[in-house]
Amino acid sequence: MEATANARFQRYGARKVAQVLKEIRGKSVLQAEQLLPMIPRACGRMIAKTVRSAAANLTIKARLAGKTLVPEQVFIKSCHAGQGPMGNMRRVMPAPMGRANTFRRKVCHLTVVVSDDSSRADGR
Repeated sequence: MEATANARFQRYGARKVAQVLKEIRGKSVLQAEQLLPMIPRACGRMIAKTVRSAAANLTIKARLAGKTLVPEQVFIKSCHAGQGPMGNMRRVMPAPMGRANTFRRKVCHLTVVVSDDSSRADGR
């Protein structure tokens, strides 16, 4: 059984988030929750929140299906971050010759898929 959690429009670059996701991919949710606070990236808190959300979604799905779920056997099957829209913010930055440019901030979309079947967890 699988469950998914998405975090969209997060104010982090997709490339930096992907570096953290590479460290937790294929691990159990409990291992990932222990590992994420020790990774020196600001996006670690957001990733931990999304992993907890995916695990909670799987717990609810299992409860509705009448199954019991062992927390030690919940693995991160896949996780990826994609680049979101680089929209203009309502702030300006000085530009040459007295002009004003708008800020362009990177945002990313994060997807985490957890599963209770450890044989299908990929360790890319």
